[in-house]
This record gives sequence, C-alpha cells and structure tokens, in this order.
Amino acid sequence: LLGCRYPIILPGMSWISTAELVAAVSNAGGVGILATGPLTAQETRESIHRIRELAPNKPFGIGATLLMPGSKENAQVALEEEVPLISVSLGKADWIADGAHSYGGKILATVTNAKHAASAIESGADALMATGHEAAAHGGDVTSLVLIPSLSSRFPDVPIVAAGGFADGRGLAAALTLGADAIAMGSRFATTAESPLASQTKDAVSSLDIDGGSIESDTIYGKNFDGIPARVLQTPVSVKLNAKPASFPLVVYRALLAARSMNIPLWKVLPGLITQWDKMYMVAQFGAATDALRAATIDGDLEEHGVQFIGQCQGLIGDVPLVDELVQRIMREAHEVASSNASLLEIAEKD
Repeated sequence: LLGCRYPIILPGMSWISTAELVAAVSNAGGVGILATGPLTAQETRESIHRIRELAPNKPFGIGATLLMPGSKENAQVALEEEVPLISVSLGKADWIADGAHSYGGKILATVTNAKHAASAIESGADALMATGHEAAAHGGDVTSLVLIPSLSSRFPDVPIVAAGGFADGRGLAAALTLGADAIAMGSRFATTAESPLASQTKDAVSSLDIDGGSIESDTIYGKNFDGIPARVLQTPVSVKLNAKPASFPLVVYRALLAARSMNIPLWKVLPGLITQWDKMYMVAQFGAATDALRAATIDGDLEEHGVQFIGQCQGLIGDVPLVDELVQRIMREAHEVASSNASLLEIAEKD
C-alpha cells in the first residue's frame, strides 16, 4: 500500500512518535506515523518538513484523533503537505479521505470491531488498524487473536495492520498467519534508543526482573483515567486514578481548564457540556489526563504523578535497542519462525 520494505508500523503516540522517531522507523524500512495530538498546526507542518529532511523519499504518516481539539487543523495541514498516509481515529474522516485520495494519499483507520471497520471503509479508509484488547492506550474489548482473522475474513480486500500485543518476530509471523498485512508496535518502538520516552520509564518497562520489573500482567484497563477505555502501566498513581469516575463538578472544571490550555473560548465549551455531555466528558477527561501522561512520558515520574500508556507486550520487552537493530531482529526472527513452523503443518500423503 505504501511501498515500505518491511510490514512494520510505528503508530502515533503523543510525545513519543516525534519527527525523529518517525524518520528512524521509516529509514529502517517500516512506516512511522507522527503523533499530532500535542502539536499546533504550525508545529505539525514543521515536523512534516523535518521528517522529509531526515528520511527523504521514505513513506510516513501523521495521526489525527478527530474527537480532540486541533485534530482537524492538523489533518488539514497533512492534506496541504500531501502526506502519504493519514491515520485517523475517533471520528468520521470522509472529508480527509477525499482530500488524501485527490493526491494519491491513503487513509488508515483505527478500529476495534467489525462495525467500526465497516463504517471506516464506507468513509473512505484504504486500510484498517485492528487494535486488540492487548494494546496500550485505547484498545477494544476483543483480543488480537480473534479480531484480526475476523476482520480479514469480513473485509478480504482491505489491508489490515494488526495492533495490540506485537513486539517481536514471533508476533509478526503470527499476525501475518492470522490475516494481517503488517503490525503496528507502539510499546516496543517507545522503548528504543531513538525514542524520546523518559529513560526511567524505558527502564521500568524493559526490565525482565519478575519481582521488580514490568511483566505482561502489570497493566490496568479501564475508562476512569481519561474517559475512554485505556490500558496503562500499573503504578500507585494509575491504580488511584482508575479507581472511580470523576464527579460532575470535577469534569466541568477539567473541561474549562483543558479549554483554557488549548486556547478554546469558553463559550464553545459550555454548550457542549449541556448538549453533548458524553463527548465533552471524554474530552475533559482526556485533557485532565495530559499532565499525568506528560509526567510519565517526559519526566519519567511513575511514583507520584505520572501514568504511562503501555501494552501487555511489555512482558516481551527486555532491552532498549536502536530502531534499525530492532527491525532487522524482528524480520530475522519472523522468517525463522515461519520457516520452522511450515514443516509442522505439512500434510502427510496417505499410502
């Protein structure tokens, strides 16, 4: 679909999928997707130019979480810059698809079930990022083991990127067997040398120590943290924030704070709190979660204030390699696993 060498994608992760990490993945033969959530339209444009400077003529994309403030402006910049791939989630992207298709660009839509997938395809998606329950942040209720073959069977002509639980060559080989065309690795690429994730957080995730490190079960999945069901690293802070939903006065307060920090006039927020409570609740919760996410991602604070999005595949992560080294390792391992397993599936001829 994009002409990349290897079927490996870096998804957009706020404060992690920067221009530098995107370029590193694209240069290594995969496809990097820029996270635009924390960026203004001008910063998004500058980041696109930076990616093209660091990875000339290599495929890349930008992400747009359409429910969030600023996403439409960033998507418009991507269209103006004719970015090859636009990854969309949490909203209808038909107007983005129309714009991208006019110059040959492609739309990758994040979905968590067949209904989402059908709607995304109807809105112009060229490929689906099937996000399983194992994923960091906002995965769905269905595991990758079921979701990928289900979508592959229902939509055989649509390329599928498998996300959620993938961190090595065994996962890549498994995803391709299940019907995917590529994998997306967030947690794994977040713990590479080029990733801007705080070193303290990288160390916590990549430790293989069963007693002191982070294993596959050391995550929490719930919607009380940022308003959308999400998976985060289990820490005292994340346990507390996920314990119960925020009260109505607190959500209103958070919505107003989030609006002020994003320079959104209050007159645009107040009607939404009344007429679109569900959406505004999610936006308010997400805005309130920003400080905790920044504390973990940028400052490495996992003890007092920080919360880190992480997938269950953290149990598969045991080092902090260079991006190119990681990609080559995964491709070698996937080839070895696929070749080895092929002999196990041979059907003996009857005498």
